Order: sequence, then C-alpha cells, then structure tokens
Amino acid sequence: MADLKTWNVEDEAFWNDSGKSIATRNLWISIPCLLAGFGVWMQWGVLTVQMLNLGFPYEQSELFTLTAIAGLTGATLRIPSSFFIRLCGGRNTIAFTTALLILPSIGAGIALQSKDTPLWVFQLLALLSGFGGGNFASSMSNINFFFPKRMQGYALGMNAGLGNFGVTTMQVVVPLVMTFAVFGALGGESMVLEATSGTLIGKIPAGSDTWIQNAGFIWLVTLVPLSLLAWWGMNNISTAEVTPRQPGALSSFGIMSGMLLIGFITALVGLWLLLPEKANGSGFGVPKEIVLLLVIAATVFLLKLLPGQIRDNLQRQYKIFGNRHTWVMSVIYTMTFGSFIGFAAAFPLAIKVIFGYSHIEGADGVMTHDVVNPNGPSALMYAWMGAFIGALIRPVGGWIADKVGGAMVTQIITLVMVISSLGVAYYMKAAYNSATPEEYFVPFFLLFLLLFAATGIGNGSTFRTISQVFNKEQAGPVLGWTSAVAAYGAFYIPKVFGEQIKATTPEIALYGFAIFYAVCLFINWWYYLRKGAEFHNP
Repeated sequence: MADLKTWNVEDEAFWNDSGKSIATRNLWISIPCLLAGFGVWMQWGVLTVQMLNLGFPYEQSELFTLTAIAGLTGATLRIPSSFFIRLCGGRNTIAFTTALLILPSIGAGIALQSKDTPLWVFQLLALLSGFGGGNFASSMSNINFFFPKRMQGYALGMNAGLGNFGVTTMQVVVPLVMTFAVFGALGGESMVLEATSGTLIGKIPAGSDTWIQNAGFIWLVTLVPLSLLAWWGMNNISTAEVTPRQPGALSSFGIMSGMLLIGFITALVGLWLLLPEKANGSGFGVPKEIVLLLVIAATVFLLKLLPGQIRDNLQRQYKIFGNRHTWVMSVIYTMTFGSFIGFAAAFPLAIKVIFGYSHIEGADGVMTHDVVNPNGPSALMYAWMGAFIGALIRPVGGWIADKVGGAMVTQIITLVMVISSLGVAYYMKAAYNSATPEEYFVPFFLLFLLLFAATGIGNGSTFRTISQVFNKEQAGPVLGWTSAVAAYGAFYIPKVFGEQIKATTPEIALYGFAIFYAVCLFINWWYYLRKGAEFHNP
C-alpha cells in the first residue's frame, strides 16, 4: 500500500470521503496480527500445565519462571515498540513484528518434542515469545492515529479487545491441537500423558497420546499469511504528526531490530539478577521490584543513546515523561491491563496447583501439597474463560466510556476489583488448606471471572481517558508507554503467585492486589473525578 501523505481524520469531509475506509481496513488487519502476538506471548501459561501433565523433569517453581520470563521480556519490548510508529511507520512495523513471531513458534515446536530438552532452551524460547508482548504497544499507537478522537474508545477497544482474544484463542486451540497429529509425520512423535489433562470439550485420561509440540507449530498457519497481509494491506502515515521521516523498509527493519535488541539485553540482565542458580540465574535473589525499576530505567536510558535521527525523534517523544498524567495513567492502566494479562498468564497453573492436588495435614501437623486430586477441575477446561470474558467485554468498556466518561467507568470497576479480589483470596485460602479443594472451586472461579470482566471494562475506559487528556502527537506514545508498564503484570503476577504458592499462602497475593486497587481508586478520583480536577471525568 502507498504511504499516506495527507491524513486529517478530524475533518469530517475527509473522514467520510476516504479516511473511514482506510482506517477500517488497517484496523481489521491489525486485530488478527495482535491476536497472534498475544497467543504466542501467553502460551507458556498453558504449555507449563501440559509439561507437568507429561512429566517434564522441572519443578513447579521452575515452570512458573517460564511464564514470568515471557512476561518480563514482552513488557520490556513494549518500551522501544512504543516509538516504532513515529520512527518506522505503521505498515513496516506491524508486518515486521508479526513475522518475528515465527522464530519462537518454530523453536517451541522443536524443543517440546523431547523431555530431555534443557531448561535454558525453554527459557530462551520464552524470552523470544516476548516479541508478541511488545507488539501491543506499536499496534495500539498505530491505530490511535487512524481514528478521530470521538471514536478512540471504540477503535482502541476493538483493537485491544479482539486482539486480546489471542489469549483465549491460545487457551482453547492449543489444548485441542495437542490431542491429535495435526501435521502428521512432519510434526514429530507423540508423548504419553502421565496425569489427566483436558480441553474445552472434556478431560483426557492419563495414558493418552498427546502432541504438545503442535502448540508451537500451529501458529505458523496464521503468522505467515498475516505477515504478508500486513505488508500488502496496511499503510504508513507519512505526516509530520505521525511519521515525519519515513525510512525505507530495510532501514525500518534495521532500526526496529536494534531497538528490540536493547530491550532483550536489559530483560536478560534483569532475569539473571532475579533467578536462582538452578534456574540459570545469578542466585543473587535481587527483589523483583528493584529488578523491574532497573530494567525500565536501563531500557529508556540506552534507547536515548542511539545516534542520529533516531535519538532526535526519541527525544521529542520522551517529552511525555514530563507530563504527570503519563505517570498517573501508567498506574491506572497497570491496574486494569496489568491485572488482565497477569491473571491470564497465571490462571491455568494456579488452578492446577491449588485445585489439582489435595492438601493434606500430616501427623506432624505439616501440610503436604503433592497428592494428585482425582476430583480436581482441569485447568485447560476452565482457564480460557477468564481471558475470554476480559477480552470480549473490552470494546464494551470503550463504548460505555465514550458515552459517560472514562474516569467514571474506571472508578466503578476499580471498586468491583477490590471486592472480587478479596473474595478470590478467601476461597483460595480455603482450598489450599483442604483435602477436598474442589468444594471451593465454583465460588473461586466465578469471582475470578468477575475480576477478569472488571479488568476488561477498565481497559476500554482508560483508553478513553488517555485520548482526552493527551494531544494527538502524545496520545500514541503514551498508549504505548502505559501499555509497556502495565504489561509487567504478565511477569509480576505469575512471579508473586509462584512465590506465595511455594510459601503455602497463595491468598496473600490477592490481598496485596486488593490494596493496590484501593490506592488506584483514590488516584483516579483525585486526578479525574473530584471537583476542580484538571481533566474532570474526561
């Protein structure tokens, strides 16, 4: 597609004449590309469950690190990705970053064919899966430029909401394709389940054949055509407001590769500081909160050192950091999207660990948590519903926010998140101290679904607030930056769950999240709802 030299969607005549059709086409190509990105990024939450069922020789805590690694890398790559549209153009960015997802997909398909594959190989593949997490920032920034302000909630909600269906798609499709030889002899041999598994349509008994490697190979069916579709069907907006100096395709790919490499390096160093020696880390045990701050600061600093026009453009974009609302919205969006993506990553394995085992008190008074519960629910049967509801309701949240105001909607859902997280904590504690934890699964599950729904609505409402608070030039980078910060939830929440499960107090994680939501309740009211606020109920 030709580069767009003129683009003024706030002009109603231009919008009706040609803008609407072009914007709509770019949106509907962007959505499946983003969907595939989310699927590849978040697949480790499901893969680790099946690896447990197959008897891969890793501890539960080591498997939680795979989900956390993908989360940390994906979030970190969102920082450079926030600035790709201005530097490289929308078409160039979406086509290239979608094609990069082919690498971890092929790698996972090969590595999962053997239980003898070293842990570091899976850690590397989880690292590369972060490409899919980074894509969100550039995708949202791109779509922001295609639609007028009055449609921001709807357009961004559609892109993010339907794109987030990648999590649900992965949680439904991956367990299904593992049940039969989709690719025949080309896909490798089967493995035998050591523990009962499951899919959307029912349980799969131990002793059944499964093809876990299909979880990687299946993405190639979509990624190759989507990369070509993005290249031939999307547009670069080559205007002063969006991409003022449009480089050639090869130059764009080089710029993005260099910036992504910086994100990989800082994420890798952060993981090394964080992980124990047996998980290929330093063993220093640096607190995760400090690691997050170091990774973010180092990434921003190193990007600023890039030479020439890249540095000049980044310095212009970095002006967003001087606006206090950038930081306010980063906190609020972390509450909504950070919770959604973090819970989506941790939910399957949390169900498996809490409800898939009986928690029995021994004669010495010590609780054991390693006896398989024959009546436990299948994580792969139920976990997909949370992300499905959260993604499905996201455009609705954007639409409602367009009508009544983003901050008001955010305030209501934040209160719901406080209450529902406390309820989840109560039933989680009860289950983890019971020989029959399945008795508590229904209320636990329903309250978690309510929590997912609230995060989905809140995702849409925060987009609306951002579009009203920031001007056109800054709104795109702010969307990218806030999504980058929030995406660390995909790292932080599984890490917290893993730590608290190891400490036999998983409910503490939810109590902590409830306190954070209560703080966000006050922040949102102070900046956007109280009388006299600079942007009252935008």
